[in-house]
Amino acid sequence: MPKSNTLKNYSWIIGAALFVRLIAVIFSPGYGMHDDHFLIIESSASWADGFDYNNWLPWTEGNGGEPEGHSFTYVGLNFVYFWIMKAIGIVDPGILMFFNRFIHALASMLVVVYGIKITERLSNQKNAKIVGWLLALLWLMPFISVRNLVETAAIPFIVAGVWFALRKSKMIDFLWAGMLLGCAVSFRYQIGVFAIGMAAIYFFQFKWKPFLLFCAGVLIIFGLTQGLVDYFIWKRPFAELLAYVTYNMNEGKSYLTNQNYFMYFLVLTGSLLFPFGLVMFTGFIRSWKKYMILFVPTLVFILFHTAYPNRQERFILSILPFFIILGVIGYDLFKETRAKEKIWKFSWITFWVLNIPVLIFASTMYSKKSRVEAMKTLYDNGMHKEHVLLEGTASGSTSMMPKFYAKEWNCAFLDRTDSTEQIRFENSNNFDFIFFFDEAQLSKRISNYNKLYPKMQLVKKCYPSTLDVLLREMNPRNANEYIEVWKTNR
Repeated sequence: MPKSNTLKNYSWIIGAALFVRLIAVIFSPGYGMHDDHFLIIESSASWADGFDYNNWLPWTEGNGGEPEGHSFTYVGLNFVYFWIMKAIGIVDPGILMFFNRFIHALASMLVVVYGIKITERLSNQKNAKIVGWLLALLWLMPFISVRNLVETAAIPFIVAGVWFALRKSKMIDFLWAGMLLGCAVSFRYQIGVFAIGMAAIYFFQFKWKPFLLFCAGVLIIFGLTQGLVDYFIWKRPFAELLAYVTYNMNEGKSYLTNQNYFMYFLVLTGSLLFPFGLVMFTGFIRSWKKYMILFVPTLVFILFHTAYPNRQERFILSILPFFIILGVIGYDLFKETRAKEKIWKFSWITFWVLNIPVLIFASTMYSKKSRVEAMKTLYDNGMHKEHVLLEGTASGSTSMMPKFYAKEWNCAFLDRTDSTEQIRFENSNNFDFIFFFDEAQLSKRISNYNKLYPKMQLVKKCYPSTLDVLLREMNPRNANEYIEVWKTNR
C-alpha cells in the first residue's frame, strides 16, 4: 500500500486522542504520585514565588552547598511557565494546574501523530491506524499525559526524535533526531540508554555520518541544558549529573529494591490488558530482526532498568509507545495462519471491551484528592505562616501535604502519629489548623483536641476519590486517606 503524505486518513484517531485528553485536563486534577508533584511542581512554583521548596539551589539557606542530582531542565521549564502566569496575574493553583495539564495534553498529541507516522514508515497504513488507536485511547495514556512525571513528559521528544531518524529525507535529519533525543535525556538521564542503543545501531552498521550527526545532536542539547545551566548555577558543568551518578552508585541500590526481574515486561503487557498484552509481547519479540533500529534501544532500555535493583513501574513508561509499535508490526509478520489471525481478532475485540470502561474511569479521576482539597482550605484565607497539626494517630502515619495548593510556602507542619504522646503545646508552637487523617476513632480524637481548643470549628471534609480508594485497596502503601480539616480559632 502506498505511503500517505498527510494525516487526513487518521483524522478520527487524532480527534479522539485530543478529546479524551481534554477530558483528562478537565476531570483529572491532582497529582499521580510523589515525584510528579513534589519534585516538579512544588520546586518550580516555589521558585516563581521567590522560595526554594526543596532547597536545591546553592544560594538558598538550608542548602548543603552540593547538588543533589536533579536535572533542572523539566523543572526549569515548569518554572518558566509559572513565572509567566504569575506575570500576567494568574496565581490561583487550580487555574495554574488546569493550563499546565492542557499544555501537557497538547504535547502528548505528538506521541499519537509521530507514532502513526513511524508505523506507516516501517509498515503500512493498516498497522498505523491500529497503533494510532492504541496510542490515542489506551486507558493509561490520557491520565499519564496530563501528569508531571519526567518519564512521560519526555515521551514526545523521544518519539519525534525517532521519527526524524527514520525519515532521513536529508542527512541533517539525524542531527535533529539527536537533538530531540538530547532534550529527552536532559529531562531524564536514564533515557540516555535508549539514545546509546540507537547510536549503537548506526555504529555497528558502519553508518558513520548518521552516527556522528546523531551523537552530535544529543551532545549539543545535553551540553547546553546540563553543562551550561549547571555551570551557571554551580560554577561547574554537569554537576547535577555527576551527583546523580554518585548517589545511585553509593545509595541508590538500597532504595526500594525489587527482586521481580520480569516486572517491566509485566507492566508493559499488563498495561495492554489480557490477552491482548500477550499478543503484543509476542509481536515485540518477533520484530527484533526486521525492525532492529527500534527494537534494540527499546530492549536495552528495559534490560538496563531490569538490571538495576530500584525498580518502579513508572520508569518503563518512556518506551511504552515503542513497545506498542513493535508489538503491532511484529505480530503482523507473525500472522501466517488463520489460527493466529483469529487470536489477533479475539484479543483485539477483548481489549476494547475491557479498555473502554477503564479509560472512562481513569480519565475522569481526581488523584490524591483529599490532600489537595485539604490544602486548598489554606489558600487565600487571610492568614500567613499557618501552623498546621497533621493528626494521624488512628493509622500511625500522615501524608506529605502539597503546599502549592495553599500558595503559602511558609506554613509549618507538625506530625502527631503516636497516640501515647501527650497533647501539649507551647504558645510558640500553637496551631491554627488540625488535619485529622483517617476516620477511625475520629470523634474521640476531635474531642481530645476540643478540650485544648474549645472554639475549634470544622472547615471541610475531604474524601479520597474512587481511584484513590481503589489504589489503597490494591496496595496499602498508597495512603489516600480521608482528611478532616478543623480550624482551632485559638
